[in-house]
Amino acid sequence: MLITCVWICRVETTTGRSQPLNRFLDGLARHKHALMLMAAVMWFIPAAHALAAQKNITIGSLNTADQFLDAFEGFKSRMAELGYKEGQAVRYEYRNSKGNGERLRAMAQELVQQRMDMIVTTSTTGTVAAAKATKGTRIPVVFLSAANPQLLVKGFAGSGNNLAGISSASLELTAKRFELLKELVPNAKRMVMPVDPKGVNYQMIVEENREAAAKLGVTITELHVRGLEEIAPAMSAITRKKYDAVFSPADTLVSAGIDWVVKQANQEKLPTITALLVNVKRGCLATYASDYNALGRQGAVLADKILKGAKAAELPIEMPDKIKLSLNLKTAKAIGIKISKEMLLRADDVFE
Repeated sequence: MLITCVWICRVETTTGRSQPLNRFLDGLARHKHALMLMAAVMWFIPAAHALAAQKNITIGSLNTADQFLDAFEGFKSRMAELGYKEGQAVRYEYRNSKGNGERLRAMAQELVQQRMDMIVTTSTTGTVAAAKATKGTRIPVVFLSAANPQLLVKGFAGSGNNLAGISSASLELTAKRFELLKELVPNAKRMVMPVDPKGVNYQMIVEENREAAAKLGVTITELHVRGLEEIAPAMSAITRKKYDAVFSPADTLVSAGIDWVVKQANQEKLPTITALLVNVKRGCLATYASDYNALGRQGAVLADKILKGAKAAELPIEMPDKIKLSLNLKTAKAIGIKISKEMLLRADDVFE
């Protein structure tokens, strides 16, 4: 715009008007390339600052077991689609406590000390740790899956704190999972449930399971495990003589040790119903559950809103977009259970 004005003025003054003015304008014209460069720099500086600010976004990923990592993969994928390219617009700091509570708390504190712009969690247990670590800071926490969001927020219309996220609806689906068990094994009446009595979801898990089981005439026996090292030896108590089925709840510790649970249950030819879709891939028989990858993608939209200025406290807690029925045919064959064609047609995921 400046260059255009200089050129017009020079044309008008070369018709016999003031020579000093012409000489001045001739000098400006000779330096038009410098002026153009200055204009370009003036335009580029704000854009460069914006890009630099975008590059400085650092997000901490706080996980409690491998089974929850699919949620964060979905989160990263959707974030990239929203313009947050990893290594360019955003950098991620990964942490996975793998069922170790002490390590989890240390990792949460570490992410806060490193001044993350945001912390993203994939389980209720991880979110509780992040909430405690970020208390008194301005770091928002986005949870991609919480079986029990009531522990975390003031209400579903808005958290009232630095948290925002998605409920996995895991506890609400307990009754559906027990109905699924009765459909697969109509005579099942005795169920064993490995669970961590120190886990953040313990009380709610017990209440939901007892209520759902009672309606279907199923009794539940809790098998307590308090550390990852206790899971393998504790599994010897799961036998066909004592139980008709196994239930793996939304428990971080049990999820971290699910391979031992599956090995013992399948060896005893007992069906294992799980709270996590990914555990069906790992040998559990069946579940009704939310897709963690989809939860992650859903959570990325919330994260984008917060990074653009929305307040986490004012965002409503969301429910899963889709619930899936998942079956493992290989496991069904191994333990001698026949799955009906009707159920196979209803299934969203069938693993063979």
